[in-house]
Amino acid sequence: MKKKPPKNYHHGDLRGALIKAGREILEKDGAAALTLRACARKAGVSHAAPQHHFPTAADLLAEIAATGYEDFHQALDDGAAKEEAAAAKLQAMGRSYVTFAKAHPAVYKLMFGAETPPKSEHLQHAMSAAWNQLTSAVTAAYGPDEAQLRAVSTWSLVHGFAMLAINHRLPPTLDQARALETMTSRL
Repeated sequence: MKKKPPKNYHHGDLRGALIKAGREILEKDGAAALTLRACARKAGVSHAAPQHHFPTAADLLAEIAATGYEDFHQALDDGAAKEEAAAAKLQAMGRSYVTFAKAHPAVYKLMFGAETPPKSEHLQHAMSAAWNQLTSAVTAAYGPDEAQLRAVSTWSLVHGFAMLAINHRLPPTLDQARALETMTSRL
């Protein structure tokens, strides 16, 4: 009689699979549904497996926010790369900002919401990189004078529009694409 091989519990990239599962749960069902058990179930591992990487659901949320910032950073870079002039790059980043928020509303709200997860080193680094990306773009477009004030003004404008859009607070008759284009042309 042939023996069955032992069951292999090695997942490969469990950490990455849990983050992916967490993002999917967050986007589909909201933060209240995101538990370590739910992520484990979605990733196809035992309910205890996530604790090897994330002691609490808050730790997983912090990592989801950090990877959200990294994806956000890349989306803004991709938008800016299509333009030549510094001002046009900044405007493209503004459009990419809103596009990202609309495509990933739950992750975006986690990143910028009032209930921000605990600040892990990875999250702190990702947040700083996003801020530095914005201030660099503003400095390239306008020069170093008052770069941080201009960056906050730019950020406030696109963030406000993004939040209004994803929370369905813009007037239903508004042509959002045209409004976004008009708004970003003034950055």
